[in-house]
Amino acid sequence: MTRLPGRPTIVCLCGSVRFLADFDAASLAETLAGRMVLSVGSHRQRDEDALGHLPAGERAAALDRLAELHRHKIDLADEILVINPGGYVGHHTQQEIDYARAQGKRVRWLMCPERPGL
Repeated sequence: MTRLPGRPTIVCLCGSVRFLADFDAASLAETLAGRMVLSVGSHRQRDEDALGHLPAGERAAALDRLAELHRHKIDLADEILVINPGGYVGHHTQQEIDYARAQGKRVRWLMCPERPGL
């Protein structure tokens, strides 16, 4: 994606939704730094909790759609910021990191990863 001259950097926040307060803090910090932020659907509750009322099959399908939507957000972004308090990177977050890298996106970290290759 080619950036228009003068357009602020677009950053997509990626990470486990167990860290919603960290997502909220990062969103504010990135916005105040002049970046446009793409993030998870809600900073109030985890996707699994928001969809907990659905039957298992419908919940799984909805989670798959949300994951696909998040990949599209990564496509729109210039870079991602991994929300990884304590260095935690789960399976789905690692998939998002791998996807972002495959798309040539810069990867930044809330906390420097301890594992080589991340």
